[in-house]
Amino acid sequence: MIWLLDFLFSPLPTPALIGLVVLGAAIFFWVTTRPKTISPPIDLNNQSIGIQGGARRSTFLPENELLAYYYEDAKTMYEAFQRGLHVSENGPCLGLLNLLWRKHLNYRTYLGNKLRVVASLTVLFLASFVQWIISEYACYTYSMVAVPLYDTLGPDAIVFIINKADISMVICDKPEKALILLENCEQGKIPDLKTIILMDLFEDELKDKGAKEGVEILSFQEAEVCEPLTYSDPKGAMLTHENVVANAAAFLKSTEVSCCFRVCRPTWCWFLWRLVILSNGARVGFFQGDIRLLTDDMKTLKPTVFPTVPRLLNRISDKIQSGAQNPLKRVLLNFALARKLDEVKKGILRNDSIWDKMIFKKVQETMGGQVRIMVTAAAPISPSVLTLLRGALGCQIFEAYGQTECAAGCTFTVPGDCTTGHVGAPLPCNIIKLEDVADMNYFSSNNEGEVCIKGSNVFKGYLKDPERTAEAIDKDGWLHTGDIGKWMPNGTLKIIDRKKNIFKLAQGEYIAPEKIENVYIRSTPVAQVFVHGESLKSSLVGIVVPDPEVLPKFAAKLGIKDLSEETYKNSVLKKAILEDMVKIGREAGLKSFEQVKDIYIHPEMFTIEQGLLTPTLKAKRAELSKYFQTQLEALYANMQE
Repeated sequence: MIWLLDFLFSPLPTPALIGLVVLGAAIFFWVTTRPKTISPPIDLNNQSIGIQGGARRSTFLPENELLAYYYEDAKTMYEAFQRGLHVSENGPCLGLLNLLWRKHLNYRTYLGNKLRVVASLTVLFLASFVQWIISEYACYTYSMVAVPLYDTLGPDAIVFIINKADISMVICDKPEKALILLENCEQGKIPDLKTIILMDLFEDELKDKGAKEGVEILSFQEAEVCEPLTYSDPKGAMLTHENVVANAAAFLKSTEVSCCFRVCRPTWCWFLWRLVILSNGARVGFFQGDIRLLTDDMKTLKPTVFPTVPRLLNRISDKIQSGAQNPLKRVLLNFALARKLDEVKKGILRNDSIWDKMIFKKVQETMGGQVRIMVTAAAPISPSVLTLLRGALGCQIFEAYGQTECAAGCTFTVPGDCTTGHVGAPLPCNIIKLEDVADMNYFSSNNEGEVCIKGSNVFKGYLKDPERTAEAIDKDGWLHTGDIGKWMPNGTLKIIDRKKNIFKLAQGEYIAPEKIENVYIRSTPVAQVFVHGESLKSSLVGIVVPDPEVLPKFAAKLGIKDLSEETYKNSVLKKAILEDMVKIGREAGLKSFEQVKDIYIHPEMFTIEQGLLTPTLKAKRAELSKYFQTQLEALYANMQE
């Protein structure tokens, strides 16, 4: 015992002391700088709980009571904004970005604008995001109903919406839009319109023209404009404050978003994310409106939250992979990705590793360099793309699923879950069940069927359309989505098919074209695709729009160097694109009758202005069929030859 005491208390040699200090410093440095893993808030192997009636609910809820709000003092859209004002201490709210100027509005400035004219319903006929929000929150302030209106819907739709909702006041940005409205007034098509508020400057002649029709024309400054009891889209889906607040609360509960975020104006579920962000006193930045300048806008705005869509993520993924031009760069990229993905599997998401600094820093900087959360929805995303971006961007990327009729989302992936191939578990604001679709051979007993939603985020119905409302919501209050889902073993939902927009081929096989299109869009040279079939035909054909950024390199590999209008008629190019699509389809498990047998290469993108896409960028199938009728008939005729 004495010798042990002598050893412990005897002075150590200087080298040994230095070694202990260095070892201690190294341990301290490792503990303080080691990458932190994301701790899942729930059991990832049991993400939802079965309840009576065959439905499933979120495990975030201790009981069956659905979430209606997140903050006690933010139960409406107006209260949520007021909360953001106080939490931020009147901090920056809206960021305006332009080529020539930059500006921000703080919360109090934003809130200080008020509507002098009060109407029960107000149409927002605007293109500017900032003006839209200011006008929308004016409606919230006075418990008014805001109805979005898109000029791309066409003149007949404008008249239909205004009359359907008995609109007396329209807020629009440009005098040209006011003229469209006044012309309809002259023709007696919109007799209830009494007031037009214009954001841009206008001539006195316009005011005089309005006076002749009994319509008061006010400038933005005269009206002093500052969101709605009900939020409607062109289909007339009526969403209450409770619907939107409950949905936002569910996202907050699922992610525990802090209040220090900046968000870049997204393309998916914009009104929902605006509420999430503003209720926490954070900032919203707006891009310039030109998608080609989005990278520059991201670098300036430096968002920390970025809601997006798969199409943009596919482009980012393609750019990452196309950046490896030579064998050495490809080896380095693949090795770095492998190391980053190993960390992702362990729940480590970071952007400060040696691989980030050497390989991925450039792509991260194109996103602003500070993105911490990305959310993708609106369409399925390829598992390989999702996995790659989680490693390359070093941030949490969530996948969500939902529709307008449930205020945006009904499922959401959770922090720490880095698996792919599903859209997460039910949100805490709703429950989900799968209902049998016998004619498509989907049965709830096999954990498959039509996705049905019930909860505080489900809409109240379609405006003045009881028949369509009854089709969407059954007598028990279940919203029928038209999507086919499957419960995974871990309690998450996977979307596997589509009930709506299905048709039969001549041999009796059911076809879900949207499912097929979502597979083909993964093909590298394909930017847009429309799959078409007819009940008297035994096969499918397609219209394909090549990706303008990918096409030159893709064509060059085929020996096609000079791109022109004739290039799109080149049989070699068409064959190569079709083969790539069929290959992708085969890998995705498409059956032989689900594969297109021939395609037409179209040089121009489908657009909203052409009437081929909805304002939410969904394909208008009937319009596309009419627009390409000649080409589709030619494709079928060629197959018969």
